[in-house]
Amino acid sequence: MYFGDYTYLFLIPGLLLTMIAQFKLRSAYNKYTRVGSRAGRAGAQVAQMLLQENGVHDVTVVKGSGHLTDHYDPRQKRIALSPDVYDGSSIAALAIAAHETGHAIQHNHGYGPLAFRSLMAPGVQISSNAAMPLFFFGLILGMDMLVQIGIYLFTAVVIFQLVTLPVEFNASRRALIALDTQGFLSPDEYPGARKVLSAAALTYVASLAMSLLQLMRLLALSGRRRR
Repeated sequence: MYFGDYTYLFLIPGLLLTMIAQFKLRSAYNKYTRVGSRAGRAGAQVAQMLLQENGVHDVTVVKGSGHLTDHYDPRQKRIALSPDVYDGSSIAALAIAAHETGHAIQHNHGYGPLAFRSLMAPGVQISSNAAMPLFFFGLILGMDMLVQIGIYLFTAVVIFQLVTLPVEFNASRRALIALDTQGFLSPDEYPGARKVLSAAALTYVASLAMSLLQLMRLLALSGRRRR
């Protein structure tokens, strides 16, 4: 009764936006990872220099694994850069390294949205795993309480993703300013870095849009059951 119905149509715009965002990110990254920066600094060097420049002395920069797995861990105060970014001196590598360093600088400066997101993260991890099973078990078993709990848990995921947007946008803004003012990129290289980070930011927008549409679908299913 509840599977394969019209409410799946709610998700189509989100799926399309997600596909477009992923395509733009791959395209920008693949293009600018082949364009070396004239400054010749590796991503790890740029990250370490920006940390020092901003008075952040308790964050380590390590080489991670995988592809586009770069991230900042506020609990361990560690920037993990994928091999292509850690060792690379391309425009894309420097943009990504500076972006992740931007998160470390946010943490050091007590940037509010990052602190709120970090506070939410443990609970949201549980919510994201439990929301859908509880919701659909509630529908199947006819238990309104489980349905509502599932909706509340998924709403927490949406709020988390909403808070993530200013965190990511701010980190990218910090990265672009730093790359420009510190001379890691020349004026003609700067637009390439901006395109890489803008494409990455679009993936977060797409993720939020998809979650909002999913929440609308859950509400529609819940409302239809009551009727």
